[in-house]
Amino acid sequence: MSLKQAIFNWSGGKDSALALYTVQQQQQYHIVQLLTSVNKEHQRVSMHGVRLSLLKQQSQALGLPLDILWLPEQTEMSDYEVNLKNSMQTLSDRGIKTSIFGDIFLEDLKAYREMQLSKVDMQAVFPLWGKPTSYVVQHFIDLGFKAIITAVDANVIDQSFVGEIITPELIKALPKSVDPCGENGEFHSFVFDGPNFNKTIHFKKGKIVHKTYQFQTEFGFWFCDLIPANEPL
Repeated sequence: MSLKQAIFNWSGGKDSALALYTVQQQQQYHIVQLLTSVNKEHQRVSMHGVRLSLLKQQSQALGLPLDILWLPEQTEMSDYEVNLKNSMQTLSDRGIKTSIFGDIFLEDLKAYREMQLSKVDMQAVFPLWGKPTSYVVQHFIDLGFKAIITAVDANVIDQSFVGEIITPELIKALPKSVDPCGENGEFHSFVFDGPNFNKTIHFKKGKIVHKTYQFQTEFGFWFCDLIPANEPL
């Protein structure tokens, strides 16, 4: 029996990595490529702040082709939706009708993704949907995945957490108001090893910086720059 072709919406973070691994273990879909939104000006993964060079290393370690949805530094939601629709339409025309995500419980985001994909005759799949986030993060660790926190919402998490490896102890140390998986956007991560990686991704920690954004209200994030091991600081 041939597997359904699908693309995987890859953020480079822990939930994304676990969702991909889950799908691969279930053997219901053939993942033809990863798709990641990248800031064109800074050449970094949107919201995670991870360098494009490290994203490409993840793609190679997973043995999956990478397609990039380029986004400008300042983008309107309507512009994003047009770019996304064009990319999805191309895939749908090729007969790829499934798009897989790592979302866990945000109903409005799930509904939004499903609505956008319905415009191009595609469906959304959520392998981790409805699972307790405390279980998800512990399962991620138990499987042998390794990840580092690359960004934290400065309004809810202290700067000291950014640049730290995700461990059970670190998750317990998070403020009680923070979801264990950061599902509400409290923190983002970079996965550098795991059971479906063919090699470990080596990197160095660079500067920690604070950046402010404006969307309805002003908010800030702390970022830890990760530098490929073979590149100078």
